[in-house]
Order: sequence, then C-alpha cells, then structure tokens
Amino acid sequence: MTNPRKFLLLILTGFWLLSSNSLNAKSVSVSSPNQSIVFTLSDDNSSPRYSVSFKGQLIIEPSNLGFTFADSPALSQGLAISDYQLSQSDSTWQQPWGESQFIRDHHNELMVKLEAPNNPSHQYTLRIRVFNDGLGFRYEVPAISQKTILITDELTEFKFAHSENYQAWWIPAQGWNRYEFLYQNTPFDKIDRVNTPFTVRNKSNVHVSIHEAALTDFASMTLDQRRPGTFKSSLVPWSDGIKVKKSGAFSTPWRTIQLANSAKGLLNSQLILNLNEPNKLGDVSWVKPGKYIGIWWGMHLGVNTWGSGTKHGATTQEAKRYLDFAAKYGFDGVLVEGWNIGWDGSWFSNGDVFSFTQAYDDFDLKAVTDYAKSKHIKLIGHHETSGSVTNYRNQMADAYDLYQQLGVTQIKTGYVADGGNIKRLDEKGRAIKEWHDGQFMVNEYLFSVTEAAKRKISINTHEPIKDTGLRRTYPNWLSREGARGQEFNAWGSPPNDPAHTVNLVYTRMLSGPMDFTPGIFNLAFNGLDAENRVQTTLAKQLALYVVIYSPIQMAADLPKHYLERLDAFQFIRDVPTDWKTSVALNGEIGEWVTLVRQDKYSNDWYLGAITNEFAREIKIELNFLDKDKRYLAQIYRDGDKADWKTNPYDYIIEEKTVSAETVLNFKLATSGGVAIRFKAL
Repeated sequence: MTNPRKFLLLILTGFWLLSSNSLNAKSVSVSSPNQSIVFTLSDDNSSPRYSVSFKGQLIIEPSNLGFTFADSPALSQGLAISDYQLSQSDSTWQQPWGESQFIRDHHNELMVKLEAPNNPSHQYTLRIRVFNDGLGFRYEVPAISQKTILITDELTEFKFAHSENYQAWWIPAQGWNRYEFLYQNTPFDKIDRVNTPFTVRNKSNVHVSIHEAALTDFASMTLDQRRPGTFKSSLVPWSDGIKVKKSGAFSTPWRTIQLANSAKGLLNSQLILNLNEPNKLGDVSWVKPGKYIGIWWGMHLGVNTWGSGTKHGATTQEAKRYLDFAAKYGFDGVLVEGWNIGWDGSWFSNGDVFSFTQAYDDFDLKAVTDYAKSKHIKLIGHHETSGSVTNYRNQMADAYDLYQQLGVTQIKTGYVADGGNIKRLDEKGRAIKEWHDGQFMVNEYLFSVTEAAKRKISINTHEPIKDTGLRRTYPNWLSREGARGQEFNAWGSPPNDPAHTVNLVYTRMLSGPMDFTPGIFNLAFNGLDAENRVQTTLAKQLALYVVIYSPIQMAADLPKHYLERLDAFQFIRDVPTDWKTSVALNGEIGEWVTLVRQDKYSNDWYLGAITNEFAREIKIELNFLDKDKRYLAQIYRDGDKADWKTNPYDYIIEEKTVSAETVLNFKLATSGGVAIRFKAL
C-alpha cells in the first residue's frame, strides 16, 4: 500500500493512514492543502462512515455512506477498506466566461476501495477531493449485474456535530413551486426536507453549504432531516418510485461541503466549478455573454399578453421598436416571448399545443431577425414547453435548425409546470408525470444544451434543474433561473421581501449564475401601498447587476421607464457581464453583502452592495484596486431620505477620485444599495 518514506511524505502533504489492530478497523484521512479541513473515512464494524473537521472543530460527525438497490445487496454494511491511493493537484484553468477568468484547482485526493472481505465483487470506490474552501466526494460503482441497476435509496448522511448550535437558510424540497420559494431562516428543529445548496452557520461562526457538483444522468439530491441534525440524501424519484436507473458501472455526482469562517468565504469559493469536468465542446468563442432587453415585464404587468389579440406583445412592430432601443443604448439582444403558436387559452395546462417553428400571423420571424442583424443586435429565441417535454423533444431539431438558419444564437427555454407535473410520453404513448429534478429531467435538460451546442446556440433555462457547475463542461449553458425571480414582484403573494436577494447570494448563488432579471425602475407600478410592487430602492436595483451574477443580464423594465431616469440607467448601460475577477468583501447571510468585480476587458472595477429591510452603514476599503492607478468613482447610492416603503426613488449620483488607499462610507437605506463604477484614469 505504501512504504515508510512515501508515508512520511504523505503526512507532510496532508494524508495519513491510521489503523486500530484491537478493533480490526482502519481509518484513512486526507486534509486540505492548508491543513484546515480534514476528511476521515473509517470502516469500524464493517460500516463505512466519514467525518469532517474544520480548523480543529468537528463539523460532520461519523455519517453513513452507501446505497440500496431493488435487485442487489445494499452497498452499506459488511464493507472494509481494502486499498487506497493518494495524490495531489495544483493547476490553474481558464473560463471562457465567468465571475473570474482564471480558477486555481488546488486539492488533495484520496481514493478508497471498500469491499466485502469474503466477496470482492461487492465493492465501490469513494473518491474524495479536499480543497482549502471545502471538499467533494463521489461513489464509483463497478457493474453490479447484467440488468439495469435500480437504486432505491442513497444512504449518505450529513450529521452535524452539536446541531443545536446551528441556524439554517433553506427552501423546501419537492414542493409544488420547484425552487421558487422565499428562503426561511430557522434552527434545525424547524426543518423537514430541503433543497440544496443548503447553507448553515454555527455559533462558532463556521459557515457550511451542502450541495452537489456535476449532476448528470442521476437524480437530484435533496436532504431529509431524520434525527435532529442528521440530514440524509433523499434522491428525487422517477414516477415509478425508483430513484436512479443505471446500466453497468457508474459514478455519482459529487456530494459537496463548502466550509468557511465567514459568510464572504462561502462566496469566494470555486469548489463547485473545480469538481466539474473541463469543457467538452471545444472552441466556444461563439458563446457570447451580454445584456438584453425584452417584452417580458410587460406581460407580467398585464400591459401585453403572450397570447394573440389586441395586446399581443410579440408583434413584428413591437420587436423592431425594442431592437431600435437596444441599438441606441448599447444592448446585445432582445428577447421576444409569445411569438410562436400555442399561447392562446390555457397554455399552462396544455403544453402539447405549442409549435416551436410556426409564428403568429402578426410576427414575421425572418423579418425580425433580418432587422436585428441590420442593427447588429441578436434576437434571443424563446421556447416555453409548459412541461410537455415530449412535445418539445419531437420538435427540438427542427426548432434549433430554424434558429440556426436565422442567426438566433441564444434561447431562453421554459418548463412552467407544478413540481411533479412534467409530462412525458412513454414508448406506448401513455402520459407519465415526472419531477423537474428527477433523473429523467436531469437528462432532458442536458440534452437540450448539447443539441443546441451542435448548432452554436446557447441556453438560458427557466424552471430548470438546479445548477451544479456544468457550465464549465458545457459553456453554452449560460444561465438559468432556479429561484424566485423578479416576476413575483408583479403578481406574487407575497412578493419578494427585502431580504430575498441578500439570501439568494448566500444560498442559490453558491451553485452558479441566475437570470434574476433586475433593473426595475418603476418600483411601485400599483402604488406605494400595494402588495405587488418591488420592495427595494432604485439604487438596490442597480447594485443587483454586480451582486446577482449572470453572464447575461436583462434590463427588465419597460423602455419608457428608463427614458425617465437616463442618469441612473447609465450604470446598467456601463456594467459588464464578463469578469476578470470577483471578490466578496463583507456581509452576513440574509443581512447584507458587498461584492466587487473587475471588467475582463478593461482596468475598471464595479461594486455592488445591498441590504435587507434594515438600513445600515457600511465601510468599504478600496485595497482591491490597482495600487499604481487612480480611479474616478461613479457612485449611485441611496439618498438621505430613501426608504423602500415610502421613498424608493431617492438616489444620488456623484463622482469622486479614489485610489487603493481610499476608504468609502455609505448609508444604505432600508432594502437599499449602492452601485459604483471605478473608472481607471
């Protein structure tokens, strides 16, 4: 297994093997490169369990591992450590687009073979990678039988030590509204089953996020709390109750644990991306980040309709008007929803009626795309399925071919349907209902992405499977929804509260980009006292362009509202969507956050800071700026009398010359924010 010289080297670099002859049990551990995180695997009583410590504090107590199957013995009891391999890696890779251009992948890896002593064919390998910001582990299972392998349960646990000391930020799993819930902040005893990322903090200020990486051809992992503080993997099932169906050998997604001693430490982690495979698409220079506008918000306000009629939004004339606005004010694209036949009547309940190639009579798809080309703007395609995925799959090739012929290079796809109500047809034509996050749909979403890639088309998925970092492997998967977006402010009951976007930063955003659609300027379209309105100041809407990351950002409001406030609109026009580097400066979960990002193509930096329902004063040290340069800080901040309830439009725009030694102080209004462009001089 190892020789003494190699064993000493492994101890010095973060690996060690311990054995207890008296109990005939073995334990093998691996630490992060900086030694702060230690993962330990033991086979005590022939029942493999793992534990995790952070800076000497036990975070995850010995927790179970394994699977049960429909027609094969469980991979849980009766297994012992039979072999292990240790390795290190320290490299840097480049993103074609992203929050940061270069990502360091520095980890120690441990591969442990677990097998039944009297039945070597009954085995699996646990692969563990430990980074300075967290760890991931996955199961690698050899072929069990010639038949399809039916997984009935995953036994992986996350058993928190001293669970009474934790607070959690969470949304429920397998609910009717998928991932689109307001986040709750409670102790563990208020939790049943949750989606991931699942973010927690203990009284020692250790911050933890449980999630998964590289989710392909597998069911999504949710967490079911059993005994207090013990969260067990609960895979989202197929319609027949089976969790996962596999043929031959298989590997699971990575089960991930991010660890930090501050809230900002979670935000500065690259763990999820590092656990995904490199780009499989080759040259992806055709994938273009950018900013767009569209008729989307008008439909949510009732100004326009998706369906045909006197208020139909997707008309040739209206599309050209938006294209003119985009060209004048420097946007890359225009999204037009409701252009294709199928929106009339109860489209939510009857996705089978959608055509993805045939337009309504008042929308000339070729004329609009030709007009867009003449303006050097791209039309962004739209495909709503209403969850009828077989109907979409049957038309997908023709629909993507049509877009390719017309030069449409991005598509927003939608899967509006209640959780558990995805409709597919089986081989006999029978309608079957599935979950958005079961294995069937995990594969269906990725199929749309890979088919689009063949035609150099990028995808922005709404009502998606949660993000697990696959944008690294498939860079044309630009963004997705996967949380309560801006539209809930138009008609939701309740709408998004002031803490919602702050909560998103420390929860949903740990998984990857979100198409939140910020930038509403008409914040109280039904009046200040109405239930449905945007519960922020205008300055906070600007700050969201930095805080909520996406490589494609929408200026979501109606053009006329931007024309009324062109001074504030300038920040939306200026802010990039592709970054050289990003850094979280400070903040606390659900309370406030400050992030800075450097433009990939200039020396400019941008800052966004937002708060929840409480006003607060924040101090920002500018030591992230180049020490050899001076900058013009173009500041968009809450006015002295700003308040989201009574005075959301009070904002101040000012300029200051600053350097890396400057310290700025701001007062954020209730549900307020500040947005800054640091323009290099």
